[in-house]
Amino acid sequence: MTAMHTDNLHKLTDFLSTQPDGTVEDIAREYGVTPLTVIRHLPESHLFSGSQFDAVWDNITKWGEVTTLVNNEDLILEFHGALPTGTHRHGYFNLRGKQGMSGHIRATNCQQIALVERPFMGMSTASVWFLNASGYAMLKVFVGRDSHRQLLSDQLNAFRALPALLAERENHP
Repeated sequence: MTAMHTDNLHKLTDFLSTQPDGTVEDIAREYGVTPLTVIRHLPESHLFSGSQFDAVWDNITKWGEVTTLVNNEDLILEFHGALPTGTHRHGYFNLRGKQGMSGHIRATNCQQIALVERPFMGMSTASVWFLNASGYAMLKVFVGRDSHRQLLSDQLNAFRALPALLAERENHP
């Protein structure tokens, strides 16, 4: 690691300790790193192998209405609704949504799954990131909110239970 890169990571860590309000993607661009690097330096985050994709996805399908988000340089696309179940076929994880969300995810490209709790725009957030080998989000799923914009407690509890569940699965496959 170069001295310049190390210095940049120290600056990033210092910046993140202030609980900044930007998107992880914007912070990554500002510091010349990937979103995964930013997530690794967040205090309230957990990382797991992408091989846990099915277990995480299946767990989230039981949460009810969530916000699924795709954020890249060209768009931020949000879908509010229940996450559909899916099956693996023809190289994709095929979403079985009869209405609402549908599509195809190349789940084998998911190398890391991050569980991130952090403030954003003055509110608490809790999200599951499915990250590719380049360290960028394939998609993110956020815990839903009630009519007062508070995180849904049942979903937040399920989200907070995921680290122990996934750690157990990784230790005893």
